[in-house]
Amino acid sequence: MSIAARSTYHHGDLRTALVEAGMALVREGGPQALVLREATRRAGVTPNAAYRHFANHQALFEAVRAAVLGVLAAAMEAELRQAEGLRDPAERARGMLAAVGRGYLGFAQAETGWFRTAFAFGVHDVEVPADPARTAAKGLNPFELLGHALDAMVHAGVLPAERRPGAEYLAWSAVHGMALLIIDGPLRNASAEQQQVLGARLLRMVELGL
Repeated sequence: MSIAARSTYHHGDLRTALVEAGMALVREGGPQALVLREATRRAGVTPNAAYRHFANHQALFEAVRAAVLGVLAAAMEAELRQAEGLRDPAERARGMLAAVGRGYLGFAQAETGWFRTAFAFGVHDVEVPADPARTAAKGLNPFELLGHALDAMVHAGVLPAERRPGAEYLAWSAVHGMALLIIDGPLRNASAEQQQVLGARLLRMVELGL
């Protein structure tokens, strides 16, 4: 999705223009930067025009957050593609788990404003009906992509089936914690090489722990 600000919108495209304007705002300043008045200004309409598509600020925020999760899903899929090409089922499954983790960590570092928005307070993907906006080519949101990789590990015999239930929460908590240490915590001043090495070790630890 393009996130370029628009000065005007085309007929029937106001909702998209507002979401794109909102994405630009949160990319720059995180979730607190999403101000409805500023989003409408960037879309080239009056604040009242937003209410044709969004009942309030929270409704716009949820639409923006959904679009951001879609971008995160695409980043994770980009890492997945190479791993999915491996011939050996066990190596492919292990590679897929590491790939979704790398995509997640890389997104947190490269797009910190979007990452913070994706996980700002609100209704999360595990609690609401499926939404294509939160997905990329595979039709899976980021949480489902992690489940996809874990299922591949079970099918390949790498992860015992009895250890599969709840495994996504364990893996997610570890990788999300590392992401926060890198963007907001003591690892924010570490070199890119140090962050990469620690990230790789963490992903290996998650695999072995599971």
